[in-house]
Amino acid sequence: MAVISRGFGGRRRESEPNLPPGQYLTEDFPVLSAGPTPRIDTSEWSFGIRDESGALKSWTWDELHALPIEDVHTDIHCVTRWSKLGTNWRGVSLDTLLADIDTSASYAMAHSYGGYTTNIPLDDLLGGQAWIASEFEGEPLDPEHGGPARLIVPHLYFWKSAKWVRGLTLMDEDAPGFWEQNGYNMHGDPWTEERYW
Repeated sequence: MAVISRGFGGRRRESEPNLPPGQYLTEDFPVLSAGPTPRIDTSEWSFGIRDESGALKSWTWDELHALPIEDVHTDIHCVTRWSKLGTNWRGVSLDTLLADIDTSASYAMAHSYGGYTTNIPLDDLLGGQAWIASEFEGEPLDPEHGGPARLIVPHLYFWKSAKWVRGLTLMDEDAPGFWEQNGYNMHGDPWTEERYW
């Protein structure tokens, strides 16, 4: 069952040309979750990448934060039609995390604490397009927004930006995650309205 918060009102795209088709501008940060909010202590948190051979590379909270942290200024777009412009995040680029992983995979499955999954083409995670973010607007990321850390892939609909992320599994073939199994598009580009199958 989905949990939805306030914040779903806003201005239509016609009054804000930077919005993708069918989107509304909001100043709030609505919360939509597929289940209860996990509470993960940073002392117990880890993030791992498993390659297609099964080899695992993982980072603790402190190890992740010893890597270069980037400031990310970006717009975000939810499939439920809200958009929030000019958001500010801090996190570690997936380029950094994948740099030492030898892979020929074309896809990744993101896994979250709580069991959520979503599939993403590897090309959408590289080239400065995706981060493991632990701060939003200068503050530690709140649990309801995916804290202590979430994946952000802001050029795709926000269901691809898995909250409470704990790892990626690299895959040769694409496979649907949670929402994709329930009718959402396998890719999720907001500018071409890839909302559903």
